Amino acid sequence: MNKIVEVLPDKTALIERSLQVCLDQIHSCIEQRSLCTIALSGGSTPKPLYEAIATQNLPWDKIHIFWGDERYVPPDHPDSNQRMARSAWLDKVNIPAANIHPMPTDEADPAVAADRHEQHIKEFFQVQPGEFPAIDLILLGMGDDGHTASLFPHTEALNVRDRLITVGNKDGQPRITFTAPLINQARCVIFVVAGASKRPALAQVFATTSDDQSYPSRLIQPQGELWWLLDEAAGLELKS
Repeated sequence: MNKIVEVLPDKTALIERSLQVCLDQIHSCIEQRSLCTIALSGGSTPKPLYEAIATQNLPWDKIHIFWGDERYVPPDHPDSNQRMARSAWLDKVNIPAANIHPMPTDEADPAVAADRHEQHIKEFFQVQPGEFPAIDLILLGMGDDGHTASLFPHTEALNVRDRLITVGNKDGQPRITFTAPLINQARCVIFVVAGASKRPALAQVFATTSDDQSYPSRLIQPQGELWWLLDEAAGLELKS
């Protein structure tokens, strides 16, 4: 794993740097494999990043979009990660509909939806049984509690090792989420984190010894590159 930590002066600089790193990764993937697979995060922090990507002149037909997690709500619900990404980015560019791979939230049982999406990903990446696909770029945020995707502290999803997709749990509300092993198979993972409220959790995530169950972002140790892009409010104590 190649780990890079950068602390930017403010949120504007954070988004500009995140855009540059994302574009570098996208261009490199397309140059090498004529395709780039990206998994998006939800939350408020990445929205201006998505809006910035939407202004770029990219070969959209070579880009495939997934999500690292999704709230179990209809796609037109205000809390939907898919809805946010579509309004900020995907609806503004000429990306083929077949290149967008949202997590299904229409089953009565979220576990059935998780299994359906797992099968879709396996078929798309043509992986063998027991294998995990390598997504090119996974964007992640981190909550004040140290969670990432829908891997929340002390929940069953943290311990799932034999699946790509599982059901997460946030205060009794189901989510669909990538598992830690799927995230860790990525060629590049980028955390984009802003705000002073993240500082206590970041201290634990970066500590030499701490508890993965209490701070799930510690579980993210990808085989490829790991970027932590932080604004100064979040990363002040991590500035080298």
